Amino acid sequence: MIRKALACALLAAPAFASEDIADQYPQSVLYEKPVEVIPHVYSAIGATAPPTYENAGHNNNLSFIVTGDGVIVVNAGANAKLAEALHQEIKAVTDQPVRLVINENGQGHAMLGNSYWAAQGVDILAHADAKAVFEDNAFQILSGMQRYARENSDGTEAVGPNLTFEDRYDIEMGDMTIEVLHLGPAHSEGDISVWLPEQKLIIAGDVAFHERMPPIFSETCTSCWIETWNEAFEPLGALYVIPGHGHPTNVAQVRRYTHDYLVYLRGKIGEHLDNGGSLNDAYYVDQSPYAHLDTYEELATKNAGVVYTEMEFE
Repeated sequence: MIRKALACALLAAPAFASEDIADQYPQSVLYEKPVEVIPHVYSAIGATAPPTYENAGHNNNLSFIVTGDGVIVVNAGANAKLAEALHQEIKAVTDQPVRLVINENGQGHAMLGNSYWAAQGVDILAHADAKAVFEDNAFQILSGMQRYARENSDGTEAVGPNLTFEDRYDIEMGDMTIEVLHLGPAHSEGDISVWLPEQKLIIAGDVAFHERMPPIFSETCTSCWIETWNEAFEPLGALYVIPGHGHPTNVAQVRRYTHDYLVYLRGKIGEHLDNGGSLNDAYYVDQSPYAHLDTYEELATKNAGVVYTEMEFE
């Protein structure tokens, strides 16, 4: 019954998040209380706004899987206080110990909570590229979080993962089969997704967006991201998607606002290039079909400029 109700909800039109929505869980440093997405899989949905003092950096999804023989956490959180708050929520659900933390990429909100989990003696897993990116930029990542989080940064240190992999990392724990997959280049270096094949649920990480605009970085290869989507992400056949940001949904919604957005923006920039357009004008190509997404104002022009630079010599 739970699965049927959730499936119906996921197929419905999305209720988009807003950067103006206040903290949904004021008694906790977490932005929202974890919800059970399907049996034994929980996610604390972060704000779709940029990281701020008000959301304490909880602007991504912090998920956990109760396997029957331990708990696996996906994303350490943006600081030690968020990690500790998530741990308290896990303890309220189960007395099974946390056995593994998985970092979805090398960004601060995936890894800065590692210092808390490492102090608990928990192994931490990430893609080798994500570990390298985090360690190369650890000072800047930590300093940036300390500036906006203020006292919520107390106790946080830059600690990388102690376990890494290249293509996949398979886990059999309790009643769960879990595949940690690097499907290919996507939003950032070392992006991974956590796939539960029996449940048909994917914790997609930043491979998939739908309530906020996907950020495109200078190191992002958008044509590669589209290829990863078509050849590896969508063929998994997921019924349930927990994206890196925003509420749980289905593949159709994340395709519409990730894959289709990338194809659309590349099409607009391609037309602009064909017409001899400059970089200065490329910032203002029409992205109005996506103007309702959170972080549109922060990201649309930046994304256009990055894609222009990427495509100029393709």
